[in-house]
Amino acid sequence: MTGENSSADATQKFSIPLAIVVAGALIAGAVYFSGAGPGAGNLAAAGTPSVNVKDVTIGADDPVIGNANAPVTLAYWFDYQCPYCKAVDVGGIPQIPIEPAMPTLVKDYVETGKLKIVFKDYAFLGEDSTTAALYKHAVWALYPEKFYEWHEAMFHAQDEEHGGFGDEASILALIKKIPGLDANTLKANVAANKDAYLALMKEDQQEGAKFGIQGTPGFITGKKLIPGADDLATFKAAIDEQL
Repeated sequence: MTGENSSADATQKFSIPLAIVVAGALIAGAVYFSGAGPGAGNLAAAGTPSVNVKDVTIGADDPVIGNANAPVTLAYWFDYQCPYCKAVDVGGIPQIPIEPAMPTLVKDYVETGKLKIVFKDYAFLGEDSTTAALYKHAVWALYPEKFYEWHEAMFHAQDEEHGGFGDEASILALIKKIPGLDANTLKANVAANKDAYLALMKEDQQEGAKFGIQGTPGFITGKKLIPGADDLATFKAAIDEQL
């Protein structure tokens, strides 16, 4: 997994594993950055740009959980192959021993009407990342009420980057285990809409890069950028100050 050979220093364990340089629609390269603290990742040399979640595009094609009128929004750029994203979503990465933030955020903020979360593509870790993101869009298009269940199941199933779980066959096998999802229907939807979904994925990644997100995970809430797999307290503080 990305980050397995990083320093044992606690300030580096949770840093964003890769940062990318986007030139037009192409990823030009990737470099390692050490973090300044849990979940922190150094951004471009020019510094962190100012952000405002109100500037984040939320279209009909963007999966959202929570009340549409929730007072706080959290935008989340991620890659289903990213172990740091898994650490935030469901945990279970020994090398990244943080409490997963997402379950608490959903229970205490989303389900109580305080927060909505929009899920943004940043699929940059290879072919399996792209395949997973394509199915993300298909699930949202056809079964929006099942999206979050499928999303969490994908992270629970994640094993290693560039190998094992993540290709189309394994994703379809997982889909067959989730009641209410039809694997054949989803496969057909991906085949019919692949170009459109790829365009949406490109737009999301370019939007994230504009806000200074150079790896995964990356979050914006209010006027705060959280550039990495940070701890639960960081997310709660950023949300609570808006309530």
